[in-house]
Parts: sequence; structure tokens; C-alpha cells
Amino acid sequence: MVANPTMVFPHHGAEKAAATSGKLLAVENVNLEYRTRERIVRATHDVSFDVYGGDRFVLLGPSGCGKSTLLKAVAGFIEPRAGSISLDGERVRGPGADRIVVFQEFDQLPPWKTVVQNVAFPLRVAKKLSKAEAHQRALHYLDKVGLAAFANAYPHTLSGGMKQRVAIARALAMQPRVLLMDEPFAALDALTRRKMQEELLRLWEEVNFTLLFVTHSIEEALIVGNRVLLLSPHPGRVRAELNSHQYSRDSFGRADFQRSVARIHHLLFDQTDAVQ
Repeated sequence: MVANPTMVFPHHGAEKAAATSGKLLAVENVNLEYRTRERIVRATHDVSFDVYGGDRFVLLGPSGCGKSTLLKAVAGFIEPRAGSISLDGERVRGPGADRIVVFQEFDQLPPWKTVVQNVAFPLRVAKKLSKAEAHQRALHYLDKVGLAAFANAYPHTLSGGMKQRVAIARALAMQPRVLLMDEPFAALDALTRRKMQEELLRLWEEVNFTLLFVTHSIEEALIVGNRVLLLSPHPGRVRAELNSHQYSRDSFGRADFQRSVARIHHLLFDQTDAVQ
């Protein structure tokens, strides 16, 4: 058995955002299920966690542990079989502009719209801004992700990493309460993935948004997140929660970083009897 389901590593003061903001998202004893041709499958079992304003909260676990299903439930696409999900104290009952998702697929952008039109379009659909205001906000966030020079380009002319940056700009332009990212860099090559992780952290430092991020990479979880929830193999249950404030973009080669990677791998895969 896991004696202490909450594991806290020491951190070095990078908790500025979480320390100054209250609880934003509450997931309480959530069970999620989906139906196959043969049976109903339990994706997660009694999962609970809280996300605070300014957090970079990561859901980490092996394939099939229900982490992406959890993200979709927070987005309002899936209703829990049991338990509750609340945002700002209000129960989540469906999708909303306060929760915007960035998926891992590169075809999230309508190909007939330019980059700036792609970013501005949701603002117009949501009737948040006038056409001119939406255009200006789109340009602002394209500048934030380093793509202002490509505002009038079409998606087919962009690389995979650039398309993901457009998707991130589009999501942030909506100014959601929580930005949801479902393995957004998984399909990128290793060098581009590392660059995108760096860009995301730089953007968080500038904009200070709240992030809920899904990954199956231990290294990515420690670098991107300031808090990480470990989910067991199917069905997903909370194995541990940890702080990872002490790690940064420069931590990959450090001995303490590699020790933490090994420790997390052990928690995820070497104690399957703990969740029987």
C-alpha cells in the first residue's frame, strides 16, 4: 500500500501564483465511465484534486488511466457517473468559455481562415468583442506566442509547433478561467517539444493563467507543472500528489531531477497492488 498518498517535494519560492489565489477548480470523488460494445468501462475511480488560481496543475499517468477523460469532464464534455466538478464554486454542467481546450491534433485550425482570423473567430462567436476588438486581441496574443509576423498566413504553411502556438494563442485570447491542454506537444519531435515547453512556461510567466495539463511524460510533468497529480493504471485512481516548483527548463540533466523521475516511475508502475 502507499502509506502517504500526498508526496510533497521541497520548493524554492516559485509558488507565487498559487499562494496569492484561492481555490478555482474542485474535483471531488469523480468516477468516469464510458461504454464499449461489450461493456461499461470505469475510466477513473474516486479522483479528487483542487486547482488554485495561477497553478500549472498536471495530470500524469500511463495510457488508459483516464487523465484525458478527466480533462474532458472538466471541460464539460463528459458528465461524471459519480462525484462533482466545480469551478468558482459552481458545478460544471457543460462546456463553457471559462474553460478552453487545446488538443494534441494539429488540425484544430480551420484551413480556410488566416492565423489571425482563427484566433479572433471564437471571440466573435462568443460575442465577446466587436470585429475590430477581436482582431486587436488576436494580434496581441499572437505576439505573445511569437507569431505576429504570421498573422496573415494560412495554417497549411505552418509547422506543427507553430500550429500549436496558434491554438494556444486562440485559447488564451478567450481569457478562460482555466486553460485545458490535452497532451498538446505529444505529436511533436523531441526538439520542438522541448521548445514548446519553454514557450509555455515563458507565456505563463507573462500572462499568469491557470493551467490544467495532461501528459504521460514524467519529465514533461515535472518541467511544465508546479503541482502534479499521479494517476494509477486503469482505472485511474490518485496515487500521489507532489509539488515540482524546484524544477525548471534547465533541470533535465540534474541528478535530483533524475531521482525524482525514477521515484515517480516507481509510484506509477511498481506498486500496482496498492490500488487493487
